[in-house]
Amino acid sequence: MDPTERPGREGDPARAGLMVLLAAVAAAGLATGFVGGAFRWVLDRATELRGHIVTWALETPFGWIAAVLLTALAAATAAAIVRMSPRSAGSGIQDVEAVVRGEVAPPRLDVIPARFVGGALAIGSGLVLGREGPTVHMGAALGAAAAEAARRDDADVRIAQTALSGAGLAVAFNAPIGGALFVFEEVTHRLSTRLMLATLVAVGVAVACARIIIGNSPDFAVVDLAEAPLHTLPLFVAFGVTLGLLGAAYSSVVVGCLTLAHRLRRIPPTVRAAVVGAVVGAALLYDPLTVSGGDALTQLLLHGQSVALPVVLTYLVIRFFAGPLSYAAGTPGGLFAPLLALGALAGLAFVQAVEGFWPGWGADLALMFVLVGMSTLFAAVVRAPLTGIVLVVEMTAVTSAVIPMIAAGAAAVLTATALRSRPVYDRLREIMLTGKP
Repeated sequence: MDPTERPGREGDPARAGLMVLLAAVAAAGLATGFVGGAFRWVLDRATELRGHIVTWALETPFGWIAAVLLTALAAATAAAIVRMSPRSAGSGIQDVEAVVRGEVAPPRLDVIPARFVGGALAIGSGLVLGREGPTVHMGAALGAAAAEAARRDDADVRIAQTALSGAGLAVAFNAPIGGALFVFEEVTHRLSTRLMLATLVAVGVAVACARIIIGNSPDFAVVDLAEAPLHTLPLFVAFGVTLGLLGAAYSSVVVGCLTLAHRLRRIPPTVRAAVVGAVVGAALLYDPLTVSGGDALTQLLLHGQSVALPVVLTYLVIRFFAGPLSYAAGTPGGLFAPLLALGALAGLAFVQAVEGFWPGWGADLALMFVLVGMSTLFAAVVRAPLTGIVLVVEMTAVTSAVIPMIAAGAAAVLTATALRSRPVYDRLREIMLTGKP
């Protein structure tokens, strides 16, 4: 029986311990909200600066050289920061999961400045990485520190770091329910009263504080969208199968790029990161939408912007490889946000390809596939379909796509599982623990 549920007199040690734990996670949630909100604010300013640099580089003779060098320098600096705090590399999610399983100790507070500064440099310079990786890990470190300061035992310290990892994800996407569900579906695969209460308190406090900085609006603006006709559900299932294949391939490319980086380990990490940064800098000058976290591209697609199929496929192919390549650079940054953009592109490409055989699609149905693509590719790669659905619903404030999301998500997970493609964070956790792919 869960200790928080056993009978006892008022002042029972288990109940008192629970109250102390909840006070600790509330304090850590407040810190996570303001730190994560500040991180998002910095990334927004970096995005604006990156746009000015690209404009200047295209208008100035040989300005492109300076732009490429700046991106390379930012990536190399981020990699150098990681060398001082090795656990701040990549996404923080596999680290959080390793702590839950007792495979590593909870993260220390030193990961916070490394994640914040390194993540701002890497993501802000245009690498195809997600902001959720740093915020998840910063939240986890704050949660563990708060529980230790409250003199909680090891079990409660792990609960606090896990609950605050969900708060970090919630702040990253302004999605409190998605952040909580992420803890139960992806990180722990279980639900107890103690964990549930700690997570809800942490997520609620963190998002409330973050919204003081980032505002209270959904991350993406989407027009009102009608429900998809029932006769189109088989097409969404077929789309899910397609994204199951794509997701399995994407996971393999992520691991493949990490394998390549491991084979090139004699080359200093800063040099490898600088090369990746230079490649990304060149892609920025070619078209800024081909790289970066992908929010601008996703918003463009959600506005119903008309994009020709060859352009969509170009974006899709470049981002398919640029994301894993950026991740292999070893800088702070996650996979979630780029996956959402890649899924949106896949949805639009699928619609445009099918339209050649089945004309007469309306703009609403095309937009529906963009939304479904966002949650479905996430489901195929991460293997957390409910979290993906809820994140997209909260980020867009659109609920009319839920049934197609469920149908496509189930098909994608089934397809990826049939291909024996393991959840990407299981593989990343093993790489983190063994030091090699």
